Amino acid sequence: MKTTLRCELCQESFTRSQYLKCHLRTHIGGKTFKCDVCQTRFSQSGNFKRHLRTHTGEKPFRCDVCQSSFSLLQNLKRHLKIHICEKPFKCDLCQASFTHSGYLKAHVRTHSMEKPFKCDVCQARFSNSGNLKAHLRTHSSERTFKCDVCQARFRSSGNLKAHLRTHSGEKPFNCDVCQASFSRSGSLKVHLRAHTGQKPFKCDVCPARFSLSGSLKVHLNTHTGQKPFKCDVCQARFTKSENLKRHLRAHIGENQFKCNMCQVSFSQSGSLKLHLRIHTGETPFTCDVCQASFRLSGSLKIHLRTHSGEKPFNCDVCQASFIQSGNLKRHLNTHSGERPFSCDVCQASFSRSGSLKCHQRTHSGEKPFKCHVCQANFSGSGSLKIHLRAHTGEKQFKCDVCQSRFTTSENLKGHLRTHTGEKPFKCDVCQASFHSSKSLKVHLKTH
Repeated sequence: MKTTLRCELCQESFTRSQYLKCHLRTHIGGKTFKCDVCQTRFSQSGNFKRHLRTHTGEKPFRCDVCQSSFSLLQNLKRHLKIHICEKPFKCDLCQASFTHSGYLKAHVRTHSMEKPFKCDVCQARFSNSGNLKAHLRTHSSERTFKCDVCQARFRSSGNLKAHLRTHSGEKPFNCDVCQASFSRSGSLKVHLRAHTGQKPFKCDVCPARFSLSGSLKVHLNTHTGQKPFKCDVCQARFTKSENLKRHLRAHIGENQFKCNMCQVSFSQSGSLKLHLRIHTGETPFTCDVCQASFRLSGSLKIHLRTHSGEKPFNCDVCQASFIQSGNLKRHLNTHSGERPFSCDVCQASFSRSGSLKCHQRTHSGEKPFKCHVCQANFSGSGSLKIHLRAHTGEKQFKCDVCQSRFTTSENLKGHLRTHTGEKPFKCDVCQASFHSSKSLKVHLKTH
């Protein structure tokens, strides 16, 4: 029969005297084992020995499948579950599964938004202790993990390990659906959401959902108006760092991607690819409601709001609401009267840089946008888009009163005045009023 040894302070029982001896140190605060490198102290020699490996880099436990090595046996055991695809711990909210209960516990906090780990320096909060530990190094500037190839230094061993793959080209994390491979497990996890459609990060202001927490953070700037990224040349501000990066190319004149059809050049290959659809007429994104098709996925997303009636962007001055943030921004200029973009030729001013750019073509005569059907040229991509509807017969703007359809929103707006009786265009000579500016122009010829 086994002898039971009991702690007199908390009544916990042990089968061996050394276990009891180690346990007693937790009560008396006895941490007799001290690390000479970082001064951390430990109550048990085993914990002290394992800690030393973080300084020496010793990893005695090796995976027989992929040769990865680990400093702790339990880390190797967790790693082996990746190879056998064993993920016994499942999230009840989104069905994501994990190899370790700790990973599941940390994941559940992404749903509850619980962040129990707090930084004493800046009060930032984190969902797991590892992220807090890594964050604390941003205050100390400590980068203890060094790359032997390029001498770059990192705050965590995980970041160093991932960085080393940029040198080796190793991409050990493979997607079972499309066979894409990734150098980081996190990148694979994010990629899989493209297949599952999972968007766990929800905006508290509007119904928008996102697959990345960073995308949600950027999106929130559209509600707050915050633009943290500033151009040092012209003081323009942006919600995303990549938008600032693209903008800076406009100052240095870096437009290395050129269209072979109209010679317009772009700073990014993706922008050129999207531009080419203007010439080819390709509209790969189709609305399931009315079959209207679009060059850009973002344009389709905005268009769908015309069916749902969703207008998530609200004016704080007059409570007007808009389908897209750009419309709200332009609307705000009607309150402020701000027109910061001026033409150097005729001094006309505009509320948008794009409007100024398009206006300047009336002076230069430049018409870089060509119709692939009849070869007509236009100064703006929007004008070409409207023109193409004359060939396709597309009339996506519908009158709710008489069901008439129109190729442009402006034509629909003018038509609606025939129902409301509104005549906002007045002749200065005889005070006659008209439904449209075109009718007024025809009338003025009689004078």
